[in-house]
Amino acid sequence: MTELTNGPVSERTTPVPTTGELQLDERSSLQRVVGLSTELEDITEVENRQLRLEQVVLVGVWTTGSAAAAQASMAELAALAETAGSQVLDALIQRRAKPDPATYLGSGKAEELREVVLATGADTVICDGELTPAQLTALEKVVKVKVVDRTALILDIFAQHATSREGKAQVALAQMEYMMPRLRGWGESMSRQAGGRAGSNGGVGLRGPGETKIETDRRRIRERMAKIRREIRGMKTARTVKRAARARTGIPALTVVGYTNAGKSSLVNAMTGAGVLVQDALFATLDPTTRRAQLADGHEVVFTDTVGFVRHLPTQLVEAFRSTLEEAMEADLLVHVVDGSDPFPANQISAVRQVLGEVLAEEKLPWPPEMLVINKIDAVDGITMTALRGEYPDAQFVSAKTGEGLDDLFQAITDFVQRDDVEAVLQVPFARGEVIARLHQQAHILDTEHNAEGTRLRVRMPSALAAALSDLTIDEGSAD
Repeated sequence: MTELTNGPVSERTTPVPTTGELQLDERSSLQRVVGLSTELEDITEVENRQLRLEQVVLVGVWTTGSAAAAQASMAELAALAETAGSQVLDALIQRRAKPDPATYLGSGKAEELREVVLATGADTVICDGELTPAQLTALEKVVKVKVVDRTALILDIFAQHATSREGKAQVALAQMEYMMPRLRGWGESMSRQAGGRAGSNGGVGLRGPGETKIETDRRRIRERMAKIRREIRGMKTARTVKRAARARTGIPALTVVGYTNAGKSSLVNAMTGAGVLVQDALFATLDPTTRRAQLADGHEVVFTDTVGFVRHLPTQLVEAFRSTLEEAMEADLLVHVVDGSDPFPANQISAVRQVLGEVLAEEKLPWPPEMLVINKIDAVDGITMTALRGEYPDAQFVSAKTGEGLDDLFQAITDFVQRDDVEAVLQVPFARGEVIARLHQQAHILDTEHNAEGTRLRVRMPSALAAALSDLTIDEGSAD
């Protein structure tokens, strides 16, 4: 018989998993299985069949930039495909002045792509660009397998990773906007309408079933889009109310933005212990997460982790996630995270600034203060690090994985928060206890003295808080 011993509670208690760990376990449990076909050999196998991992060939058109930049673009497309659950078999790049208006690739390269598809056994072709409906149809006719463009691929990843009600609604709206001009039909779905006064029997060339199926589908999609837009507007109101409540507290709002997989969630976890989902994948987290943190001097700040950006982010997603991007537009400080191990970090920076700049211009808002943070320095060699420090002398260099540089980052944030601080003496009556609590939360108390009228404090506090408490401020002479 085994003897049971009662150890300390801390040793017997199982650690509670964070929200991010639970989401990662759930996401891992839904991975597709390689090599298993969806076709059935026997009807009795219907309950045991498994999804086949999509096997894809990547194709891109290199119009500008260096060969290394084109290779990096294809590597990013491969990472997107793998994040979506596909297996990349091969990749092709064509050097052209601009994509072919008919088939995206030239006719000769399209035939070569068909041969690669046959040789590899791929069932999908993914193009590194947004194809027009005509290009999509024409290329499918040549390669005779499913063709997906970059926009559809990103939308698919967003659909897989969205967890909140607002995130799912935003992704659904973006997918419908993308799908609307690309609806296709065959047979009766493409029948002509009966025209004008002829009614349902208008003679040669005008006979048909009335409203075609494809038009019915478009009408239903438009109705569904209108409903989702109303729902998102309602959710935006709730987000606005929460943001206004945070603004009333006077706590500085720091919004973490950056390229996808730059380490934003890891950095937020390292600074706040938020337990946000962290995964080495593109667009691992979509839903904004807001957490408080306390600086060394006692100041409290609020960090908000936002959706990642990517080169050629689909316009449908920018429109759908506008309420989420407002977190960045109204931030007191943008913490712009960049992957220092990426071969082209400048491209990451420009991609993020381009999208934010367009949104800010449409809303007629000024660009908020920005702090550049180069992350993943543990994966950067000495020569590259020297080049990065020379190119971005004002940036903070950190590693969310090892913790290197986080103290300097916190100090830089502290200096930013304190930039407008003012020193004042307040006489707070005993009946205003909430003011004392607010000062402990948002200000740095230098000296405290109790007297008959209440509490006299010498504090260093943000200018906004000083203006709100101006009625309690006394001049320096009466403080002595």
